[in-house]
Amino acid sequence: MMKIEQHFIEQSADNMEVYGLSATVGRVLGIIQMKQMPMTLNELSDATGMSKTRMSQVVREMLELNVADKVFIKGSRQDVYNVEPDHYQNFISLFCVTWGRMVRKSRIAEKRMYQELIKMIEQGELTEEELTKVQHYAAQSKKLLAYYEWLSRLIEFFDSDEIFTHIPKIEKDKSK
Repeated sequence: MMKIEQHFIEQSADNMEVYGLSATVGRVLGIIQMKQMPMTLNELSDATGMSKTRMSQVVREMLELNVADKVFIKGSRQDVYNVEPDHYQNFISLFCVTWGRMVRKSRIAEKRMYQELIKMIEQGELTEEELTKVQHYAAQSKKLLAYYEWLSRLIEFFDSDEIFTHIPKIEKDKSK
């Protein structure tokens, strides 16, 4: 059983690389899913062999990613955390948060670049060759801004769960 559990936990850790996240996030996700019950920072620290401080950082990241929640346990004085058991919802949360960050950052940078290019064109101090290049770069920048807008709409589509009306969840194991 330990070998199977360890395989599941390591697979969860490997999957986090797809989202640009640390393997530790995946391990903690896998550990809580395998335990099938909420865990404290101390329990997570013991299970991973990492410090409580590091576990606090990882759990905070998981909360920001919407794949973990702080839960109330009557009589417990420690913070207790559980993870979303729905793999589909975890994908949606991870996709939306990580891609959303990238899109926001890229859009801001691209808007600045586009504004700078337009400013260069409007100043009229470019040679004909430079003007052609800057106009080309501005056109490319405008296309990138449209692309980031499309990505934002895609993220909203996933976040709304509308994706499941087009590609339904598979509720049972069809491989049997």
